[in-house]
Amino acid sequence: EFCRHYLNFLTKRKSENTVAIAKGVLRKLQEHLDSQGVRRLDEITVKVLNGYIDWLDCTPKTKKNHMGVVSLMLDQAIREDVIRENVAKLVTLPEIKKKVKHRLLESIDLKIIHKGAGSWLRYYSFLYHTGLRAGDVAMLTYGNLDRAKRSIVSFVRKSRQIHELPLAQVLLDQLPTGRSKDEPLFPELYADTERKLNDNLMNPRKFMQALLNAAERPKATLHSFRVTFNNTLRDMGLSIEDRQILLAHSSSETTKIYTHPNFDLASKFVNRIPDYAFCQTGLTENVTKT
Repeated sequence: EFCRHYLNFLTKRKSENTVAIAKGVLRKLQEHLDSQGVRRLDEITVKVLNGYIDWLDCTPKTKKNHMGVVSLMLDQAIREDVIRENVAKLVTLPEIKKKVKHRLLESIDLKIIHKGAGSWLRYYSFLYHTGLRAGDVAMLTYGNLDRAKRSIVSFVRKSRQIHELPLAQVLLDQLPTGRSKDEPLFPELYADTERKLNDNLMNPRKFMQALLNAAERPKATLHSFRVTFNNTLRDMGLSIEDRQILLAHSSSETTKIYTHPNFDLASKFVNRIPDYAFCQTGLTENVTKT
């Protein structure tokens, strides 16, 4: 009963994404508590929650996130005088081992991905040639493109800033003209909510990982394109300061369009990034048909 009350409480105060996450976690929690015969909040003990952690079939980091949601609910229960103690804070979580999640894509990986990309070719190429995060590329519209200056003017969600970044000529050459400024570049990925966007991004991510797996290459993520973009420019000799700005790491006000102070120089470097997609004979024709 309190779970339902708490979700209703969140719905009135938090984002749709936060509520959706809480629903998923509490649904799992209730499933486990039912199996243990636990019906009341004051029956939830440290032992019960440690058992819940062991019962969850997910990574240690995800288990920590689950317990974070449960802990927030129990904190609210304390505020409402339902219980007196938050036992979730006493749970022993499994060790989270740090590892390189987003590996560098080697030349062989880029060839495999671009050759087998199919309808995802343009999207992968935008990730590779812009260094933008997967979600930011997915949310681009034709209105974000300045063909005259060969640039992208876009709001970067993580930094909460508007940036103007160089647009490689190889990408510009593949984009149709005469489109509405509100039309998404990637309508199959564009979404109105963060949750829907994350769901949509699973498709190109899993497709790319399947290509690498079939070629017996190590697993990589969509963010690996960003890592590769940074390292490629570094190896070309572009300074760390210039690269940080291209990767939208700089500091500025949200309402300001932040343009790279060395825009022409950055553009030259971006256009020197090797092309693994549209340079292949006959590939451009296939992309247009797709």
